[in-house]
Amino acid sequence: MKARDAGGARVTVRLLFVEDGAFHHEEIQVPAEAVARYERLIDLLQEEPEVLRRTYVDLERLCAAHLVEDQE
Repeated sequence: MKARDAGGARVTVRLLFVEDGAFHHEEIQVPAEAVARYERLIDLLQEEPEVLRRTYVDLERLCAAHLVEDQE
């Protein structure tokens, strides 16, 4: 899913977490141009300054991350 704001085009990343045997997901928005600069989404989540500034991701509980395709 693409969105646009003052920071430019953004894409949705769905994160899957596990805690005490239960799974749940969260969706976050990240800069589309940043996705292209990283080979893996995990690297983007750990290293991209804008993502780190806006979002805390508990990497110990993170099971999977993937881009959400356009739903238009």
